[in-house]
Amino acid sequence: MKLPHIGLRNLKTALSASLCALIYYFFNRNPAFACIGAIFGMGANLEHSKLHGGNRLFGTVIGGFLGMVLYRFYLIFYPTGENRLLLVPLLFVGIVILIVLAQIFWVGAVQPGGVVLCLLLFSIGPDNYISYSLNRMLDTGVGVVMSLAINALFPRERLVGWINWICRRMGWPERQ
Repeated sequence: MKLPHIGLRNLKTALSASLCALIYYFFNRNPAFACIGAIFGMGANLEHSKLHGGNRLFGTVIGGFLGMVLYRFYLIFYPTGENRLLLVPLLFVGIVILIVLAQIFWVGAVQPGGVVLCLLLFSIGPDNYISYSLNRMLDTGVGVVMSLAINALFPRERLVGWINWICRRMGWPERQ
């Protein structure tokens, strides 16, 4: 059995999420979705970060805009949000549209887009659905960009070189 270890990706993920939280602290904003974006956006290398981060970002954007349109349609019939049963067929239609849009723009966007769509339709009220959507898109974008930046600035090869330089100076064996 292989024992778990703390690797470079682990450290870069923690750094990315922590930097998001630190930045958001100074703006007095909740960093949760930026941190989630950072965690989802970190890959083994920059290409993987682009893929995973793109899934999260495009999914959030597609799901957010689609959710705003569907929720606005719902509010035309129920301005105070009193009949939530209409949200069930809107969810059905929304998921079909989401999958089609993901096929056009970014295939991996379905799952994160579906999460945002469900949250918008069933957890956010009529007074907050637009601000929630826009903030969620912004925060996710910040987190994904942070992970892309960390992975671009600190690729594995560079970090291993630095670690080996330190190991040589300390008389320790070099790492792979």
